Parts: sequence; structure tokens; C-alpha cells
Amino acid sequence: MPELSRAQLAVYAAIAVVALMLGARWIRGADGEAGSVGSVAYGSDGRAEPAAESVEFDETGEDLIVHVAGAVRKPGVYRLPEGSRVTDAIERAGGATGGAAEDAINLAARVADGQQIQVPGEAQAPSGVAAPDSTDGPISVGTASVEQLDTIEGIGPVTAAAIVEFRDERGGIASIDELDEISGIGPATMEALRARLQP
Repeated sequence: MPELSRAQLAVYAAIAVVALMLGARWIRGADGEAGSVGSVAYGSDGRAEPAAESVEFDETGEDLIVHVAGAVRKPGVYRLPEGSRVTDAIERAGGATGGAAEDAINLAARVADGQQIQVPGEAQAPSGVAAPDSTDGPISVGTASVEQLDTIEGIGPVTAAAIVEFRDERGGIASIDELDEISGIGPATMEALRARLQP
């Protein structure tokens, strides 16, 4: 086989570089459609080199991480796009179980990053009905009724209603400390809430 001249070698090298670049661009496009963030770097020889790490996050970096618990088929921590609603989070967790009391929570509320969405079961006391022996143990802020909250020292019916409204607007409460954002709840009331409530 005759030896190739330098000009022929240069032409073949240029074709190879163009082919590699087109292939890398095609691969990058396919990765983008799959929703993963990856990049291809080019070395000094024109060859495509994979990036150090490919992370399966949304390219905007605005995903929300939420914990879906309670009466759902697949409780756990899930990633949702920004602007998602409580109903989207429940669907992402496999949907509610047959014994779920979905009417007890606000399905239309927007979810927040780091939020826990607690889907109550029908066996739990529904909103507006006080559970028996509610003064004996901690009350779940995720399912507590106005009447149950009203049994806490320093909490009247107006503040109890404000807590339920605050919880429903958020689609749940991940921490008792979030209640500090409600107007009219001061440090003394927060201490009473921490003593009697659980997320």
C-alpha cells in the first residue's frame, strides 16, 4: 500500500475531527432531550472528551425536593419542577392509597423546596372533628383540627384557624418552627406549640 502524503494525512485528520465534533454534538443533543446536564469538552487534538460528571438535575437548577409521606403508594423524597402543586407530588409518589383522606389537605397548594407533604388516612381525625384524648399526647400539625389546636394553652380559635389555613396553603408543614411566620404567634406561644405539636 503506497504511503500517504502529508497533504492527504492532513485532509483525513480534518475529516476525522469534523466527524468527532458532529458525533459529540449529536450526543449532547440526545442527552439534553433526556433531561440530563452533561457537557463535552474538546482536547487540543480536537477529540471529544466527556465531562468529569453528568448530573441528572434540571438545567435551570430550580427543581424542588419534597418529602411525600402518609397514605401514598410510594412514600419518599422526590424531585419536582418549580411551580408544582401538592397533587403533582402525590402523583409522583404513586398516587394516594385507597384509605387516603385527600380532602383533608389542599391539593392545589404550591409545593416549596424541602417541604414534607403528609397525606392523612381516613382513620385519622378529619378536619373539624376533635380526636378523643387529644390532650394526652402530641398533636400532629399535619392533620390537627381547629378544635384540637384550640386545646393548646395560649391558642384560641382565631389562632387555631390561622394555623390550619397556613398549613393548607402550604400543603403541609415540615417543621413546627414554620408557625412562627403566622401573625400573632410570639415566642411564648411558639414554646407551647413545640411542646404539644409534632410535624
